[in-house]
Amino acid sequence: MSEEQKRLLEKQLWAVANILRGKMNADEYRNYILGFIFYKYLSEKLERYINEKLLNREGFTFADIKEDTKQGKAILNEVKKACVIHLGFFLKPSSLFDYLVKKGNGEIEGQDTFILEDLKNVLNAIEQTSMGTASEDDFKGLFDDVVLTSPKLGKTEHKKNEVIVEVLSKLSEIDFKLEDSKSDLLGDAYEYLIGEFAAGAGKKGGEFYTPAQVSRLLAMIVTDGKKRIKSVYDPTCGSGSLLLRIGDYTNVSMYLGQELNPTTYNLARMNMILHGVHFDNFSIRQGDTLVDDMHLDLQAEAVVANPPFSAKWKGDSDPVLAADERFTQYGRLAPKGAADFAFVTHMLYHLADNGVMAVVLPHGALFRSGAEEHIRKYIIEKQNYLDAVIGLPADLFYGTGIPATVLVFKKCRKDNEDILFIDASKEFERGKSQTRLTGENIEKIFSTYKERKEIERYSHKATIEEVRENEYNLNIPRYVDTFEEELEIDIKQISQDFKEVYKKEKILHDKISKFCDELKIDKPF
Repeated sequence: MSEEQKRLLEKQLWAVANILRGKMNADEYRNYILGFIFYKYLSEKLERYINEKLLNREGFTFADIKEDTKQGKAILNEVKKACVIHLGFFLKPSSLFDYLVKKGNGEIEGQDTFILEDLKNVLNAIEQTSMGTASEDDFKGLFDDVVLTSPKLGKTEHKKNEVIVEVLSKLSEIDFKLEDSKSDLLGDAYEYLIGEFAAGAGKKGGEFYTPAQVSRLLAMIVTDGKKRIKSVYDPTCGSGSLLLRIGDYTNVSMYLGQELNPTTYNLARMNMILHGVHFDNFSIRQGDTLVDDMHLDLQAEAVVANPPFSAKWKGDSDPVLAADERFTQYGRLAPKGAADFAFVTHMLYHLADNGVMAVVLPHGALFRSGAEEHIRKYIIEKQNYLDAVIGLPADLFYGTGIPATVLVFKKCRKDNEDILFIDASKEFERGKSQTRLTGENIEKIFSTYKERKEIERYSHKATIEEVRENEYNLNIPRYVDTFEEELEIDIKQISQDFKEVYKKEKILHDKISKFCDELKIDKPF
């Protein structure tokens, strides 16, 4: 997407957002805007598929079919079968996005402009037509957060209808260029909006979105040297942006994820479909990953995650979890008040033998004692899975100003292989409210990791013996010396400089005094 296209798109999207901004907060109007964009996309995709693939030789288009005639019903029945198999859902011509916009604006002869009930039925139909098919899990409940009865849309049904028609009309003006197979304008728009909503949602934003520059770094690491990945997994997938980023760097056969928050779970599934991922090629599930693992037999070639920092969990107070093989081999469970290593061991359990895993954690996970130290020791000494520790700048993530770290794990490391430590915490670009990694910053981190380079005050390859001597404390300053010697100060020279300044000041003082006497005015000192 060119900069000109990007600016135009941003302007159009915020024109839509402004309609709802004064009525509700960001994480509420987000659901309407993203939901309606998704509806627009599904409508356009369905109509394009039918006209180009099913009716291309028939001499009429999908919109020309008369729904209330016997012939029309027969045609729609056949078209529906093909659409459900290929797209996973179906809509009638009178349920398409453009049709409802025209109806709401009074452009359909003989039809009133009230479309709220129609819209409810359409959103339900998308889900209902997928029931009992292979796409059911991917469409079920997708529009649950688009609440058309909300009083925040308006005090009366008429007022609500006016707002919805205005929103849909503004969205209809945006051309997402679906005819261009190489364009991902719609995906870019969705990602942009998710990022903007995350920024506006404050602390809540961190629950569903990983900053793009961080997700790029993780994707580069886990895809390095791989032209194709069979499966990529994110156990706390949020809106799915981190998962999708892997596809920017390699071909992915299957995307798998799990998300606790039901609203964010819907965002993730929409995000997959909007980015052209077929429903057969992703499996996003809703639930608590640590309590209810929904991908039991998964062995993923790439695993990425940005779990909630130091989240609370049941830990050893739950006998089922205490006996769960994802956690038991480490001898201790992560503490109840910090589930960071519960997520790590869960992810390692699902990492394939040839896989690479990159996870974002708070710095405390590097050095906290007790159970976490015990787990770190086991991973390093017994398993030899820890490959790199990368320190990131503070203020990168929505909702927290603390610095984070990326831990990289591999199951195919050599027994005597070192652990690479990178301190990238001091190289960043400062924005208005957050810091960000530039393309140059990311490339330096990645090339250092890939080539396992040692750079003064930036990176160090630590032997297992070094880590052992530090009692498995992974705090980066223990391994990367960033201390810079202060410049020596010549006190005698400074004293001499002050004497010279004083002499010049006295001369200037005398001149001013002389001028004041000549002008017969008061001296300023």
